[in-house]
Amino acid sequence: MSSSPLTATPTPLLPAKSKSSPPHPLLPYLPQCTSLRALVQLHAAAVKSGLGAHPAFVTRLLTLCTDQGAPPAHLAYARQVFDRIPSPGDVVWYNTLLRGYARSAGAAAFADAARVFVRMLEEGVAPDTYTFVSLLKACAAARAGEEGRQAHGVAVKTGAAEHEYVLPTLINMYAECGDAGAARAMFGRVDGECVVSYNAMITAAVRSSRPGEALVLFREMQAKGLKPTSVTLISVLSACALLGALDLGRWIHEYVRKVGLDSLVKVNTALIDMYGKCGSLEDAISVFQGMESRDRQAWSVMIVAYANHSYGREAISLFEEMKMQGIKPDDVTFLGVLYACSHSGMVSEGLQYFDSMREYGIVPGIKHYGCVTDLLARSGQLEKAYKFIDELPIKPTAILWRTLLSACGSRGDVDLGKRVFEKILELDDSHGGDYVIFSNLCANTGKWEEMNRVRKLMNEKGVVKVPGCSSIEIDNRVHEFFAGDGRHPQSQDARRMVDEVIEQLKLVGYVPNTSHVFHVEMGEEEKATSLRYHSEKLAISFGLLNTSPGTTLRVVKNLRVCPDCHSMAKLVSMLFNRRIILRDLNRFHHFEDGVCSCGDYW
Repeated sequence: MSSSPLTATPTPLLPAKSKSSPPHPLLPYLPQCTSLRALVQLHAAAVKSGLGAHPAFVTRLLTLCTDQGAPPAHLAYARQVFDRIPSPGDVVWYNTLLRGYARSAGAAAFADAARVFVRMLEEGVAPDTYTFVSLLKACAAARAGEEGRQAHGVAVKTGAAEHEYVLPTLINMYAECGDAGAARAMFGRVDGECVVSYNAMITAAVRSSRPGEALVLFREMQAKGLKPTSVTLISVLSACALLGALDLGRWIHEYVRKVGLDSLVKVNTALIDMYGKCGSLEDAISVFQGMESRDRQAWSVMIVAYANHSYGREAISLFEEMKMQGIKPDDVTFLGVLYACSHSGMVSEGLQYFDSMREYGIVPGIKHYGCVTDLLARSGQLEKAYKFIDELPIKPTAILWRTLLSACGSRGDVDLGKRVFEKILELDDSHGGDYVIFSNLCANTGKWEEMNRVRKLMNEKGVVKVPGCSSIEIDNRVHEFFAGDGRHPQSQDARRMVDEVIEQLKLVGYVPNTSHVFHVEMGEEEKATSLRYHSEKLAISFGLLNTSPGTTLRVVKNLRVCPDCHSMAKLVSMLFNRRIILRDLNRFHHFEDGVCSCGDYW
């Protein structure tokens, strides 16, 4: 579309007035056509009778072929019908096609939408607000930011850009295309209180991984007295899921019940996802079991929730039940199944399910390959995992090799680790975690010269390790702690509580696990001190300090939990009689009575 004259000024024509014409005798039969073949036959009959170009008939035919849920073949036929009209002058016909392409999404549909819009300008048909809404939606779906800006320019020239329906679509388009500044600028131009605009901004914030901003906008909405819609609530639930904000998520669930939206499948699916990602698997199961009807996405989200919480057998059982119900799994469903097998050590089952994807016509994606790599690597089959990645039908990503590198670090395989590390550097040499894992692996196996080389390389490239960050929600407020620093207002209180907790844990046998602290210049005491104020320890101790006895502590960490913090959490759960649910980069860990749900298979 970049080569298309979208910035040209269209002829300022008014929408064509429909000419009065006698009713079409075949018009009542169009809604009865349940297949494309029937539509084609009826259209042929209309052409033979000389009424194939009747405005009402063409409008209805195009509408049926572009309705939500219509198969791609219907949209293709609508385009054939449209292209055979010598000079289509009805803006409704153009808008109908554009709406169909916007619903189809994807690069191919966007290219077709662009061609239809360009023809519209060439034919001198003035686009209206509906035109721009559909065109901008197509741009957003295809992440076509440059073309979206061109369409915005045409909307400005025609005076449509400030319309109450076009502005929210512009917000969404810019947000989807990664231009947060432009999205915010459009939001600032909204005159008055507009729920649709807030929905666009909240959704954009969530999709851009800015959940905190989404919640601020939601509270702003509430302060203005705007009533949230199902779209609002689904997006806010996604923000809660990203933050691990369970209390707020539960409040929204109560609101959903109050306003009668708890019968909507998509809202319930968002609730399952939120509860699963916030660590309350029981609530996720309750919502799922209470649904009167479930679509494929609902089943898939529940399977993923079981997988994330190390309930591999339950995930597989639900998958088999889903198939018995006649629900066809998709790529997301299989992702959950493979993830479940990977985190539960079900290697043979995982490989069988991976092979069965082709029976459903599903081509594995990079995430499916990642699950199989993790499945093999976690079980100690490192060379087999290396061969699997090396022989993939697509080019492996750094993330795939990174998965194997982590396993090499856990298993102490420095030779394979070096080969994998070199592979990663060829693809992405900017990820600090890779250098840390491999240098630690070298140190652990006594390869001090290699370790120094890696750390020197890291310094030369200016690569830094991502700091550990853990959050805990208390009284509807999310508190964040970073490893070793004092950003939180009560960080000193948290550190003092860590000291007290560690001293009590030592009485029941706790010994700091310094095996993963590799600094030659450090003694054992210094290594233990470096572990003491890890972010998850601060968050857990802060939770002990600020909640009543027996309260479950829910912690979210941005990195993989370290072995020492994992051991510490198990002992805290036993000594303080607390249930601790910790979500790290890979999975959930449920600590209770001194035991973790992962069975130390992590």
